[in-house]
Amino acid sequence: MLLMAQIVTGVVALIHIYIVLLETALFDTRGRKVFGLSKEKADIVRPAMSNQGCYNGFLVAALVVGFVHPNPAIASAFTVFGLCCVAVAGVWGGLTVKRSILLIQTVPAVIALALHFAV
Repeated sequence: MLLMAQIVTGVVALIHIYIVLLETALFDTRGRKVFGLSKEKADIVRPAMSNQGCYNGFLVAALVVGFVHPNPAIASAFTVFGLCCVAVAGVWGGLTVKRSILLIQTVPAVIALALHFAV
C-alpha cells in the first residue's frame, strides 16, 4: 500500500509541476491554449497566473520534501500537508473557476491521502 501511496503522490506532484509550467514558463504558448484564453485576455491575467504558478510551486515543494526528507515522520507530515493543500485548492478552484479542477486536482490528492493513511 505504501508504494501505491507514493505512486499516486508522485502523480499529484507531476500534475502540479505541469500546472506550474503552464502558469509561468509556458503561459504564452501552451498555457494560453489550455486555459482557453485569447491573447488579449492572457495579457490581462498573465501576472495573476504567474503568481498562481508560484503558489502551485510551493505545493510541489511540500510533496518533494515528503519524498526526500530522511526522517519518516517529517516526510509524512510534508506529504499530508501538501496533499491537503492540493485538495483544498482543487475544491476552491472547482467552486470558483472550473468544475473539472476537482477531477484534476482534488480527486488524485484525496486518493493519495486515503492510500497514505491506509498504510
